[in-house]
Amino acid sequence: MKSDQQKIKLLIVDDLPENLLALSKIIEQEDRIVYQANSGEAALSLLLEHDFALAILDVMMPGMDGIELAELMRGTERTRNVPIVFVSAAGRELNYAFKGYETGAVDFLYKPLDIAAVKSKVNVFVALCQQRNEVKRQVAELEESRRELRATQVELERSLKMRDDFMSMVAHELRTPLNTLFLETQLRGMQLDKGNMAAFSEENMRKMVARDGRQIQSMIRLINDMVDVSRIRSGKLSIRPAETELSALLSRIVSDLAQRTEAAGGTIELHAPAPVAGVWDEFRVEQIIINLLTNALRYGGSKPVKISLDARDGYAIIVVRDQGVGIAPEDQLRIFAPFERAGTKDVREGLGLGLYIARQLAESHDGTLDVDSAPNQGAAFRLTLPLHGSHA
Repeated sequence: MKSDQQKIKLLIVDDLPENLLALSKIIEQEDRIVYQANSGEAALSLLLEHDFALAILDVMMPGMDGIELAELMRGTERTRNVPIVFVSAAGRELNYAFKGYETGAVDFLYKPLDIAAVKSKVNVFVALCQQRNEVKRQVAELEESRRELRATQVELERSLKMRDDFMSMVAHELRTPLNTLFLETQLRGMQLDKGNMAAFSEENMRKMVARDGRQIQSMIRLINDMVDVSRIRSGKLSIRPAETELSALLSRIVSDLAQRTEAAGGTIELHAPAPVAGVWDEFRVEQIIINLLTNALRYGGSKPVKISLDARDGYAIIVVRDQGVGIAPEDQLRIFAPFERAGTKDVREGLGLGLYIARQLAESHDGTLDVDSAPNQGAAFRLTLPLHGSHA
């Protein structure tokens, strides 16, 4: 059954209630709503409120008659195209039909009405209106499909560009450690060819191994980021929660990053005065913290980086704060998107995946990762994790 919004609207106008009732009974059906008006003024009010498929007007009415009403309808944009059928009890010799057609009527009926003829004519206009509505609906659907197609095309072009940019970044980021390893290999080969075994003293070998290890770790980090992004997008990221104590974890991470911190010319100050225990995936939380500290060292301008741990209201809160150039407000949301980097003219490293992965990992723990920053005022990244099953 159609709703009132789907039904076709018809208007009948006559000053006699019995005529309105009789005509309404003739033309009413389930698929239409019949509105009645007993004067030209009442009809105008309805015409301005509703969209009618047909208006059936009595010619002879006191005050504004049907002809005058039709002239007003034709002079108004909203009602100009409403089909008009006149009804008259006057004889044909008065020539009302001619006046009616002059005002734009599509038909003229005389009383007493031929019920079958009235039903047939009304059915035609109802069918025409339904066809128009169907065409409008199809046009609207077509336009919506076109908009969706354009949006899909734009998204596809953006994805293709992102893929190309991503491949370019991967090639660039992998080339640096690979080139270093390649040059180191060539250099060692030259030393061996020359028989210069002094170049392979224990001290030199330790330095070589350390350099190789850094380059290999750099490539592993890039590959792991790509794997994690793939798992996140496919919903297959593995989270294995277990009892974890964050104060000890942060202390170990800061210690493990000592060499990288020294190379960056900075320091890391840890403030974790009390143990904070909860149920998290220790490996994934470590991944978040290392990413935040690495970024802080990279963009912190060799100034001290501070990391603090607190617990309140059922949450563990870790804040990593640097004193670098800061992040503009318009960039603070963008940097958490994949392949986005808040690079400066001095720093332009990585695939732009670290913060995206870190936020996804935080959310996989029902936590949050946000940033508070302003240009030239550093940045503070705030990781909040619920203390699920905490024994703290």
